[in-house]
Amino acid sequence: MGSELLENEIKAETEVENDKITSEAEENVENFEEETHYKQMSPIKLVLRRFFRSRLSIVGLVMIVLLFLFSFLGPVIYQKWGETEVDYTQIVEVIEKSYEVTLPDGTEVTIYEQVDSIRDINAKAPPSSEHLLGTDNYGMDVFSRLMYGGRISLTIGFIVVILETIVGIIIGGIAGYFGKWVDQVLMRIVDIFNCVPTLPILLIASALLDGWQVDASLRIYYLMVIITIFGWSGTARLVRGQILSLREQEYITATEVMGLPVWRKIFKHLIPNVMPQLIVSMTLGLGSVILYESTLSYLGLGVQLPYAAWGTMISASKDPVVLANYPYIWLPAGFMIVLAVLGFNFVGDGLRDAMDPKSKK
Repeated sequence: MGSELLENEIKAETEVENDKITSEAEENVENFEEETHYKQMSPIKLVLRRFFRSRLSIVGLVMIVLLFLFSFLGPVIYQKWGETEVDYTQIVEVIEKSYEVTLPDGTEVTIYEQVDSIRDINAKAPPSSEHLLGTDNYGMDVFSRLMYGGRISLTIGFIVVILETIVGIIIGGIAGYFGKWVDQVLMRIVDIFNCVPTLPILLIASALLDGWQVDASLRIYYLMVIITIFGWSGTARLVRGQILSLREQEYITATEVMGLPVWRKIFKHLIPNVMPQLIVSMTLGLGSVILYESTLSYLGLGVQLPYAAWGTMISASKDPVVLANYPYIWLPAGFMIVLAVLGFNFVGDGLRDAMDPKSKK
């Protein structure tokens, strides 16, 4: 009997140990599968996973999406007033005049008289059901112009950043790959553009456009070209610095052994490896371009009346009366600029953290 009990205890202990070993093996297999799945995750999915873990990145993305919906889809839904449509509703204003009259007995009496005045346009109207954000100095609906102005500012931002990136990639890629005298010549050109006083040249360009009587609808294209000319040098420096380090890698040596042409080495093998930094630079640069365009429009160098841009709408605050008494004319445009710049900066910061290879989040 004693031997049977001992055998049963040994069997029981053996079964318990086997169960522990089996459970540990199953856990190890699950952990291995999870690690294997994590290692097999594509770089794009890994970047998106890191990006959406940041709350500020999500907030910035939501802000940008809402701005685009407001600017591009809003005018399709809200068709009550157009971008340049003036409200010619005749408004009767009652003006009270007073003057002093001396009676025969020498007593001075103040007489008040009400005079009706008719305005041809409904200018500086307060917010109402007819005009959600009121009207500006020229009787145009502020809410509608806010949406059309968003189209102009966002479009200029994206087109200018794309043009700056293209020019910067070409100049920086050639300078970084060839080096030597090519690099010296191109980088000195970049230094010249960095040293040029931008604002005086823009003032001169604006005077020339006014002298040539360029149509207001065409000034936006000149504005894009001017901002691009003075904004590509930073991207060229970034690309050149990255390619200087990448061209010494083994895979570039392999492309030389294979006899690939120079353009293919630069634009097929080097530039794609610089794209993460370029994407972050472009995203952060969008906010700067929008702010730059708004500043130029405020100074009268950008989009001109009757067309709308956020900077042009803010320029109404140059009048002290409008600045103090009619904030609904210029304040909404300033608020939209703040939202756009913050949104693109939040997204840019999130992309920078998500594309960092040293990040372990």
